[in-house]
Formats: sequence, C-alpha cells, structure tokens
Amino acid sequence: TRDGGKTWSRVHSRGKLAGASDVCIDPNNPRVIFAGFWETVRRPWELVSGGPGSDLAVSRDGGDTWTSLKKAEGMPDGLWGKVGVAVCPSNSQRVYAIIENEHGGLFRSDDGGKTWALTSGDRTLRQRAWYYSTITVDPANADVLYLPNVPLLKSIDGGKNFTTVRGCHHGDHHDLWIDPRNPQRMIDSNDGGVDISLDGGKSWSAPSLPITQFYHVSTDTRVPFNVMGCMQDLGAAVGPSHSLKHRGISAADWFDAGGGECGYMVADPKDPNIVYGGSYGGVLTRWDGKTKQVRNVSVDQSNPSGIDPTKMKYRFAWVSPIMISPHDSNTVYHAGNILYRTRDGGLTWTPASGDLTRNDKRKQQWSGGPITGDNTGAETYCTISAVAESLKQKGLLWVGTDDGLIHVSKDDGKTWTNVTANVPDLPDWGKVACIEPSPHDAGTAYVVVDNHMMDDNRPHAWKTTDYGATWTRITDTLPGDVFLRTLREDPNKKGLLYLGSERGVMQSSDDGKTWTKLQLNLPTVPVTNLVVKDNSLVVGTQGRSIYILDDLTPLRSAEPAKTGIHIHKVQPVTDWRLHSDGVRIPVPRGENPAAGSVIWIHFDEKPTDAKVEILNAKGAVIATAKQSKDKSAGKDKSDDDDHDAPPKRTVKLAKGLNRFVWDLAHHGADVIPGAKVDSGSPGMHIPALPGTYTVRVTVGKESAEETLVVKPDPRVAAAQLSAEKEQLALKLRDEVTKLAQTVKRIRAVQQQLTLRKDLLKGNAAAKTLLKDSTAFGKKLATLEEKFHNPKAKIVYDIFAARGGAMLYSQMTFLLGNLCDSDGPPTRAQLDQMATCQKQYAALMKEFDVLLGEVKKLNADAKAVGVPEIYVPVK
Repeated sequence: TRDGGKTWSRVHSRGKLAGASDVCIDPNNPRVIFAGFWETVRRPWELVSGGPGSDLAVSRDGGDTWTSLKKAEGMPDGLWGKVGVAVCPSNSQRVYAIIENEHGGLFRSDDGGKTWALTSGDRTLRQRAWYYSTITVDPANADVLYLPNVPLLKSIDGGKNFTTVRGCHHGDHHDLWIDPRNPQRMIDSNDGGVDISLDGGKSWSAPSLPITQFYHVSTDTRVPFNVMGCMQDLGAAVGPSHSLKHRGISAADWFDAGGGECGYMVADPKDPNIVYGGSYGGVLTRWDGKTKQVRNVSVDQSNPSGIDPTKMKYRFAWVSPIMISPHDSNTVYHAGNILYRTRDGGLTWTPASGDLTRNDKRKQQWSGGPITGDNTGAETYCTISAVAESLKQKGLLWVGTDDGLIHVSKDDGKTWTNVTANVPDLPDWGKVACIEPSPHDAGTAYVVVDNHMMDDNRPHAWKTTDYGATWTRITDTLPGDVFLRTLREDPNKKGLLYLGSERGVMQSSDDGKTWTKLQLNLPTVPVTNLVVKDNSLVVGTQGRSIYILDDLTPLRSAEPAKTGIHIHKVQPVTDWRLHSDGVRIPVPRGENPAAGSVIWIHFDEKPTDAKVEILNAKGAVIATAKQSKDKSAGKDKSDDDDHDAPPKRTVKLAKGLNRFVWDLAHHGADVIPGAKVDSGSPGMHIPALPGTYTVRVTVGKESAEETLVVKPDPRVAAAQLSAEKEQLALKLRDEVTKLAQTVKRIRAVQQQLTLRKDLLKGNAAAKTLLKDSTAFGKKLATLEEKFHNPKAKIVYDIFAARGGAMLYSQMTFLLGNLCDSDGPPTRAQLDQMATCQKQYAALMKEFDVLLGEVKKLNADAKAVGVPEIYVPVK
C-alpha cells in the first residue's frame, strides 16, 4: 500500500498454499525488504508445515521486484517450512533467518543477504517451528538477539550460542519487542499474557490484563454464582460473579478447581463443591472443594501424546464436552468418539452410545509433517463436539460431532437416530459447535455449525421443532462473513435467542427471524460460550476473558408503550452487605454487578425536568433523583473510602431506554458546606431495610409506577434486620440536617453583618450599633465553633484543635457506626444518641438567645436607617 492502507496491490506470491510468515523492512533503508514465505495447510484433522512455496525473498527496490534467496550460498537444501527473518537495526549488512528444514536452524548473513551460514542448528531453537520461529535483534548490538520459543532464548555472540532468559511468569514465548530508543525496555508476549522488563531482561513483571482465552464457560448454583472455565495454557479456574467486596473482583478471588488448559468445567448443581474439569487427551478431573483434592477420573488413562488417532483406543478432541444431566446430578457425561456416562463420580464409565462420528480413518493420521511432527491432540478428529440433554424431557439426548453429524436419542442413549441428512445445506465436515435444546419445548432444538477451519466463514445455525425431522435455517439476516460459535435460548422468554459469533454477541426477539447486535461495551472478540444464568448473560471469550451482562430485563420485558413513560418490571434485588478486602494498593479488578436496584425506564420522547422517586410501603418518598445534564450523572460509586458527602442523586435521561440504579438507601442529611469531619460522611445515604418499595417516574403531569422488591442478604439472620436501628439512623440524619441548617443560618447572619459593616463605618449615629454588631458577630462565631470545627482546613486540624471533635463530627461518627452493619443498636449507641441530642438542644437554646439579640440590633438599625438583619428559617 502507498496510501495508508486504502488500496493494496500484491507485490509477490509463492502460490496458493503459501503466505508471508514474516516481513522485515531494513530500518536504515526502507527500499530493502526481506520476506519469509511459508507453505502451510491446517485442517481440523491435520497440520502441514512445509512445501515448495516456502522461501526467503528480498526486494531492493521497495517491493517492485523480488529475488529468492533459497539457493543462496549457505542456505539449506531440501524442503522448507516456516521462515522468520530480521535485519539488525545497528548494521543493515547483518541479517538473521530461522528456517524450518531437516538441516535447519538459525542462519546469518553478514553481507545483506547475499551469502549465509548456519550459526546454530540446536533443536531447542526450532522445536514446534510452526508455532514459533520469530527473531528480535537488539537495536544497539547486532550480536545480541532473542528467539522466543518454549523458553525465551538469548544469544550474545551473533547466534552461535544461546541461554535461557529467566524471570518471565510463563513459557511458550511468541514475540519480543525491544524499545529502539531504550533497549533496556522490553515486552515479551507469551501464552500466559505479557511480561515487561525495564532492565534488559534481568527482571520481569507481569501486568494483569483481561486478555484470557476461555474455551468454554459455565456457572454454578451458589448465590452469588461463580463462573468457571479452562484458559488457554493457564489452567482452569473458578471465580465469583460478585465478590461481595466494595472494590470489585480481584485475581485473589479466583481459585483452581482441577481441569486443564482447555475443555469444559462443570459444577454439580446440587453440590457446587464438586467440579468436573477437562483438558486435551481426554483428561477429566473431579475436584472436591471440601478437601481441595483433585482426582483424575478420565475414561481412558493412557497417554495419547504423539500417537496417531487411528491407533487410539478412544478419541478425545482438544476440547471434549462434559455435561451433567439436568434431571440427575449423579449422571455425568464425557464425550470422545463415543458418549460415555458415569453415575458414581467417575469410578466407572459405560458407553451411552456407539461411535457417533464418521470414523474416517483418512482423517485420523499422524499430523505435523512433512518436516516436523506435531501430534499434541489438537488435530484428533472424528469426535463428539457438542452434547445436550433436554430440560423438558429426561433422557432426550442430542449429540453433534466435529465431522458434521447430528444424532438424537429419546430413550436415554439406548438407540440413536442420525438426523444429519434432514438439515438443509449442512457443510459436510463442519464442526457442530453447539446444540441448544429449547427450555420451553421438548421437540425444539437449535444447532450451530462452525466451518471456518474449512475456509468457510459463513454463519450456520438451524432450528427444529420436531426432534430433528425437519430443520429451518435462522441466519438469513446475519452478516454473511462472520461464523458462529454458540447459541442459547432464554429460559424466561420463548424465542429470545442469544448468539455468540467470531465478532461478538447478537440477539433475536423473534426466534431467529431477525438479529440485532448486543455488543454494548463488549469488545469485538470471538465468543466461545454463553450462559443464561438467573437474570444475567455470561459471555466467555477467546482473548478478552469473561463478561457478564447483569440485567436482561429490557430484553425479556414486553415491548414498551409507544407513548409516555414505561418502567420495565423491576427485578428483585438482594441487599448484599459488602466488605473491604483489605488490599490498599491499586490492583486490576473486575466489576461487581450494580450496587443496588437496576431500574429500566423508556421514554418515547426525550423528557425534561423528569424525576425518579422511591417510595416506602407507607407511600413516603425516601429517595429522589432529578434529571441532570451532567454527563457523569447516574454513574455508580464504588470507592468505599470516600469521606466526602455524596452528591445528590441525579439521573441522565434520554429518549428510548434509560438505566437508573437506586442504591437501596434513604436520602442523606443536609451538610455544612466545607466543614471537615474526622470520620465518616455526614451526608451518607441511610441503608433501607429489605421490603417492598415503589419506583415512580414523573415528567410534568404524567407519571408511572412499578413495584420494587429488596431481598435481605441470605447470610444475615432476620433478627439482625433491625427497624429500630434504621429509625435511629434516620432520626440522627434529621438531627444532622437541623444542625447543618442552624450553621447555615448563623453564616447567613454573619454574612449580612459583614456586608453592613461598611454602611456603619463613618456613621456617627451608628457607632453603638457597629460596636454591638461586632460583638454579636463574635458570639455567633463562638457558637458555631461549638456546633463543629469551622477553623479546620484539613481533617488533621480537628485532632490538633482544643476540644477536639465538636458535635457535628460526633454525630457523623455515630451515624457511620449505626450504618456500618446489621443488628439492633447497641446500648452505647443509644446512649451516644441521647448525649448528642442533649448537646444539640443546649446549643439551640444558646442560638435562641442570640436570636433575641437580633431583635434589638434590628430596632437600632431601623433607628439609624440601615438595613435590618434577616434570619433565615432554614
């Protein structure tokens, strides 16, 4: 391209089976370009690396003409495979190439690529050549180079000898970047993520990035539920959908539970302490959360590494389905070429089918040639790739295979019917990636076929309503070049479908007739699995970890009215009592669900001067959010260390669908502007008890209402939910408001005294009034200092002040203690409340006395013709 990528022209080609495996432009002369070419084919059952199209070519005129270096002096004879190449930034005459060949390895040229010499043929450099074969040269030293491989390899003598670079948190290195301006700064990419070095590779640190590749995800039956899955070369793990901690979900909240780097993880629905996890080669483990023991309960205990699939006793794919029967949690299935079943926790396995694949022996051969073998299990073919049992009919089993077959059994696996031929336009060798029996009807099921490894990127999905006798394609309105991976039907709403594709999530409200994007803030990423759990959609991805769409209410609800205000049915919410995890340093965290009740509101037109109110069972308004133009309005607050008064509730509303989160709390107290307190937040919102509330949305004279139910934290005993404590906190909140309003009244009077001072100066008749006003102002200031600490500019000033924390801080401290947990108020809290009330009453008497003096000051002011002092009611 010569126009920044707008248009392209092909400048060199090595045949239909070859592509450029590496391209390096000379940093000192951009007209010199080296390109490695690699002839390779990868089908679901085989990997071919090497052929006549593999080559190393050079252009010295900006890509217009090319010369093959395959026959250059020093290059290896025979078949070539993958080729990597690098020009040294500090010396353009030094060029390195790593070549897959029977006599291959690292080659070096010291004359710009004219002649070459083998510097090292060590097997360590060229193991699994197709998977690695990249070179990074130090920008400042042509003799220092790195070869990412299983280990990260480094040479300081121009490629003759290599040592292993230690310190990265994971192996299987695929690329290394060295900062051209500061070679001490390096970034290594590997199967575990990213490692960074700031000292030239002596030490490394690994940032936590949400880039994990999940093959499959599932959920358990805990409340809140856990999510789990197997991660590419990172093992298997289980983590919470809600950490019940203020700051969100950290890596420390996740734990191992057996399994391996690929496959399924499935928890026993009756006992989530039991988790079955898979990996390649048919490995299956059973984890017991009570003992933390992991037991290998694989169907086949032989090691399949390097063995031709045709010679294996059982064939298990890289990702082999695991399923627990929804009707009997003791029944567990594991799928190879045969569907196996255990009812005793994996002690014994029995076939639930015969071989349900095509069993094509031509597609079960040794893989990885013709130069380097590679039989890790990724190309084990003719296996079952999808298993499902109907939620509506026990023993109704569905099976799909990676070689394009679909079978159904209505008698718990005793007999099977091949329904493949009934599916119109089903690709011959397409992988059946997902079978979804409808949760609403036994005869209905959906099937998704992924055929991209056969160079077919079209979307393939069908629906049957008669147990597979006939099928209808449901992909007509989908993009024609995006293949599919998974599909789920919503158990709460028939015909509401969620579809995972190579580029994200789609949804259909009409059973697949039409589709719309459900992307929101989800990155454009392959979606490997979807789970509809309670009112959430869990999304497993290959490359961006796990996302959860926490509230499906708008999708499940009926279509809103075309005019006016529509509040979608509000889902019951649990009032989780969150806690701190004690980690004070910043760490990457996942997000918890919204901390409160999610309310979805639809307007047919953009509202003006709208407000959202929460009413208690008696009809009293306890919380109000008014429409705001602030872009940050309505955003959830999650920092539990914020001691400032929370902002007034606001909500940003627009035409269409709007989301508002009520924080399950009464409105807070009025506060003294700028006042410091040493603990707590005087304007904090007071937690509301679980119960039934009403949400009311008003625009002008029109309003709409919907019921809102708050459920108690199941960990909290009913006796701990104290109405007495809630009422005490609300009473204290009101006392804080009165105190704040009194201080505001004092300040309003002080401000008037200050403004009137200039009018009194030089007025002989007002000399006495000026003196009395000044003295009165000092009395007001003295009284304000009894209410709070007005001289405190920072919090620490309260500690340094004589008398310490005044009444405002005392009330705030008590308010925080009343709201920090459940349970009835303690005797000490009741006593402190009485003390605060007594102090406030005494101070108000002093204030009333001062108000009496205002009358005399105003009479004197009137006599000399200056403005009187006005005392606000609040």
